[in-house]
Amino acid sequence: MSRFKATYRIETSHSLEEAAESMAGEQSSGTFVDVPGETDELRERHGARVARVTELDTVDEPTLPGSSPPDDVDEPESYTRAEIDLSFPMRNVGSSLPNLLTTVAGNLFELSPFSGLRLLDIDVPAALADAYPGPQFGIEGTREIVDVWDRPIVGTIVKPNVGLSPQETADLVETLVDAGLDFIKDDELIADPPYSPVEDRIEAVMDVIHRHEDRTGEKVMYACNITGDVDEMLARHDVVKEAGGNCVMVSVNSVGLTGLTELRRHADLPIHAHRNGWGALSRCPQLGFEYAAYQKFWRLAGVDHMHVNGIRNKFCESDESVIRSARTCQTPIVDEGDTVMPVFSSGQWAGQAPETYEALGNVDCMYLAGGGILGHPDGPAAGVEHLKQGWEAAMRGIPLEEYAEDHEELRRAIDHYGPVGSGR
Repeated sequence: MSRFKATYRIETSHSLEEAAESMAGEQSSGTFVDVPGETDELRERHGARVARVTELDTVDEPTLPGSSPPDDVDEPESYTRAEIDLSFPMRNVGSSLPNLLTTVAGNLFELSPFSGLRLLDIDVPAALADAYPGPQFGIEGTREIVDVWDRPIVGTIVKPNVGLSPQETADLVETLVDAGLDFIKDDELIADPPYSPVEDRIEAVMDVIHRHEDRTGEKVMYACNITGDVDEMLARHDVVKEAGGNCVMVSVNSVGLTGLTELRRHADLPIHAHRNGWGALSRCPQLGFEYAAYQKFWRLAGVDHMHVNGIRNKFCESDESVIRSARTCQTPIVDEGDTVMPVFSSGQWAGQAPETYEALGNVDCMYLAGGGILGHPDGPAAGVEHLKQGWEAAMRGIPLEEYAEDHEELRRAIDHYGPVGSGR
């Protein structure tokens, strides 16, 4: 592929054609004035092209402040929204993922003709994808580690978020693994603080997990947060591996594409990607990134799991957006080997399982619950069991209330968290 395409939604008081051309010029060979070196031959080789413009609707007020009207207009009467495709030459970015990001999502967000601009998707060239490692474990490799195949991987987050010592963390993990969980992760707010260094925390936690496995034969994945500078992450990964750990977690927006890529090229363990900070990139519908575009960069760089929120979550994201995000994680970018496991979390209990299963159409996901497990009136073991029962009912097409008639943990959860169809 000698060229690749990026799709945007724009809002502008200018003509759509002029606005689109300004984006193409800014993100390739042009600038605000003609310069001697920008010849027709150079534009042919390196210029971006407007491949499609589809008008959507108009609004009376600009979504974002600071946009400028056309020179012959004092006060715009309306602002037009449209979808556009820009085509870029591969030679402009070569095989560089950071430069791909700069090209499709750089200064164009600041261009004055626009009162809204959002990157919706990108067709990643196979040649560029081949230059990056992609997921090492993905969906199947993650399932192999925990040996769970016929349902979602059920997990939780260490809470309180911060403040627990390594031994206090291990004590909580012991309660959680005894409850029957498949997966436990650190919170994004704790990495390697003085009161809980990774080296001490992973040693204490893995001692619990290994003893649990020796006793029961059940494998539990623990995602230890190793977020930091590149050298720190590589060293912490090795500490986790040497302690017998089986997963590391990274706050991807904090470490960046290069940091994540270097970790992936070094790593022998699955990488659990936390997207904290995502709201700043996505919450305004006329600015930033659609998840379909955003997650591709991190998958190419090498993550194995990606957070997507959950149905009726405690945040602002709609259910429709959550499901779109989960599906796009399971959709190949170039081939089946680059799919990753979506991670549902935020205010989840069994009450959302039927809708999640129906909308996603499969069980290749992680389903994390904090209060939905620890807050169960009969304790964490009942909390875990009610989640598994909820997914059993969903997969068998049995209404939760009916399934709960013969499953006490689910019935108690419905009484406590319910009614079915509600959030936490």
